[in-house]
Amino acid sequence: MSRVLVTGSGDGLGRAAADALLSAGHDVVVHARNEKRLAGLAPLIDRGAHVVVGDFTERDAVRRIAAELTDAEPLDAVIHNAGVWSGPAVMPVNIIAPYLLTALLPGPRRLVYLSSNSHFGGRPSLDGVDWSGRRAGSYSDSKLFVTTLAAAVARLRPDVVSNAVDPGWVPTRMGGPSAPDDLELGHRTQEWLATADDPEALTTGGYWYHRERVQPHTAVHDEAFQDRLLEALAKETGTTL
Repeated sequence: MSRVLVTGSGDGLGRAAADALLSAGHDVVVHARNEKRLAGLAPLIDRGAHVVVGDFTERDAVRRIAAELTDAEPLDAVIHNAGVWSGPAVMPVNIIAPYLLTALLPGPRRLVYLSSNSHFGGRPSLDGVDWSGRRAGSYSDSKLFVTTLAAAVARLRPDVVSNAVDPGWVPTRMGGPSAPDDLELGHRTQEWLATADDPEALTTGGYWYHRERVQPHTAVHDEAFQDRLLEALAKETGTTL
């Protein structure tokens, strides 16, 4: 049994992953953005899920959650699932929050970051990025950044298994009802990478789509770009990885 945090588990892929992990007998920590979303997690909590609550647009809330989790039973894995499609919350939620949790949580030895095929449209440039969310951010850029973060963690923390996953364009609240990919397949890779003992699941630095390791944007494994990204995030948050 593994203890796994699934961020953004109120609905969609995060909810499906948390549900499947509970059914498999794992110890799951679910995350709700606020008290209203927390009420919707009652079926998972009734089945034994633990819970943390905090709005990932607020850095103090992310830090508080990290402190709560550090004081609790150690985590084996984190699935960084929380994400938004558009608006000023894009950079705070899609890259700042997972960066802070990665930097502040000392225990997890498996990290899974939700990427997207859209990351191929991201710009490998940090010029003019509004990390604070004062204006709308680029979803594609945010997913390129978080995919690069996964690869950087794999390089800098050899004792940690760190991977990024493209879940596909699936019919969630974010993806819309006409999305063509399979919702079931959309969350299985994350669970597999977080808990399985298969040799492939124990590899690090990968970008995965439906349990197949594929090639990401060329910038993802550019170590100079990784270092520039980490430097920018450390400067922005005051927290070094």
